[in-house]
Amino acid sequence: MRVGVGSGNPVKRRAVERVLESSRGRDLADDLAGDPTTVAVESVPVPSGVSEQPTGHAETVAGAENRAAAVLDAGAYDLGVGIEGGVARFDGADELFLVMWAAVSDGSRAGRGGGPSVALPADVAARIDDGAELGPVMDDVLDTTGVARRGGAAGALTAGRVDRADALATAVAGALGPFVSDLY
Repeated sequence: MRVGVGSGNPVKRRAVERVLESSRGRDLADDLAGDPTTVAVESVPVPSGVSEQPTGHAETVAGAENRAAAVLDAGAYDLGVGIEGGVARFDGADELFLVMWAAVSDGSRAGRGGGPSVALPADVAARIDDGAELGPVMDDVLDTTGVARRGGAAGALTAGRVDRADALATAVAGALGPFVSDLY
């Protein structure tokens, strides 16, 4: 089985690998068509079709879905996985939140899942509202480079209690629902 992840970011690939290897000790790959011992997860850099800083749930979901579809168009993959991080607001909460969405498709079926949401500090949110991208803002705040390819904003904002790969893996696990559960 070939699974393509619609990104060149190693954190996104690692998130998919974590979900396919284990979910609370249960091997999800066993539930997918094909031999779980031959599951290959490959990075497939594809465009998201949305802005560099997706804003709102709709744009973030669209980016994930676009990536999953583009993976299937790019090669002979059994599953295309798209993962997109963005920022969004929730009814009933004043803060701007980091959000993450995943989409999984085999070309005929599709699933979506969301990851945890983390409120952004007011100074970071103000910079995002002014048009900046979260990754570079977090690099600036943390005086580093490439935070998005490591623990991510989720890791920084939770003091490492949730890293980016874990957060994205939650979204991917949710998106795999229609492929691994008889309830759909």
